[in-house]
Amino acid sequence: MHTPPQPDVVSGDQYRYALTNFRIAHEKVEEQRLQLLEQENQVALLRARIALLEGTNQPHFGVSKLNGNSVDDFSIKNAASGLERQINRWAADLVRAPPVPLNVIRQAALTDVFDDNPGELEPQTPNATGIQVQSLLRHAVSKTIAEGIINSLIITDSPEANIQLTRIHEHIFSRDPTVAAVWRRQTFSAAVETCSLEMSHFFLSEHMPNLTQLLCIGNDKTTLSGAVIPVLEAAYEFSRMLHSAPSSSGGMVDAFYRAFVPDVGSVMNPRQIELVKRCHKTERGEPDRVGAAVFPGLVKVTRGAGGQAPDDVHTVVRRAQVICECALIGVSQVTPNTHGGC
Repeated sequence: MHTPPQPDVVSGDQYRYALTNFRIAHEKVEEQRLQLLEQENQVALLRARIALLEGTNQPHFGVSKLNGNSVDDFSIKNAASGLERQINRWAADLVRAPPVPLNVIRQAALTDVFDDNPGELEPQTPNATGIQVQSLLRHAVSKTIAEGIINSLIITDSPEANIQLTRIHEHIFSRDPTVAAVWRRQTFSAAVETCSLEMSHFFLSEHMPNLTQLLCIGNDKTTLSGAVIPVLEAAYEFSRMLHSAPSSSGGMVDAFYRAFVPDVGSVMNPRQIELVKRCHKTERGEPDRVGAAVFPGLVKVTRGAGGQAPDDVHTVVRRAQVICECALIGVSQVTPNTHGGC
């Protein structure tokens, strides 16, 4: 005889127990949903506060904006190209009508490039060429811009105060990059508008004193040698654009920029340098060295939000513009060239 299936039946206690657990689980899920919603609201408020402090909600804020947006790497490359042309124009004009013999200018440039280290200045070649002197002048100015202007926070007309502000920023950045971003951009909102003559002469006396003395660089910007002053002023504007730029990552990860200039005579690193003149030795896979860096490279320095990453991350935004050693026969004083050029 076939027995019909029995319906599933649970006791009243089991039913009430299951219903109670379901209600508790539902309440927990709803509580977590409300907590996440509150966290999202707090994050939105924090981002809005950071944007207010950075000035990203003000289209007229600062010199670092292009059509109200943060400066991106492409804009930085374009601005760097303009500054590079200014440096080259100054050096080329000076070489075309040198106030003193080219050999003398080359010696002064090498002395500044090697920081008065006599061991790296020998042996000398008898006659300097225009491309040698022009490239070394560009290297000296590039080094001045990188070390004196871009890698320092130029906020005031006081070198001592700027040094202290730079150290403060480095300390804050090592602890919390986002706070460093807000601090830096707020500080630059009160920075001097232009690079004063006094600051320009300070940069020159610190980083290229021999050339400054030899070329008699003074306050007159219309002279061939004095035309380097507008170059430094343009470099300061470029630096302000870099350091006061709002974070392109919406305040979540801060990034700031540093410049680097490869040393004359150092081994060329293709990830960091770009040759401005064709080099057959490099194309053949033979080792070659830096003859002169005609414009600094730029790296973007980042660290995880809240300083979580143990080390800074350096991303090359624009490679240093370099002319190789074999293209400047007689320029390198570190390793004599025996191949007769590129």
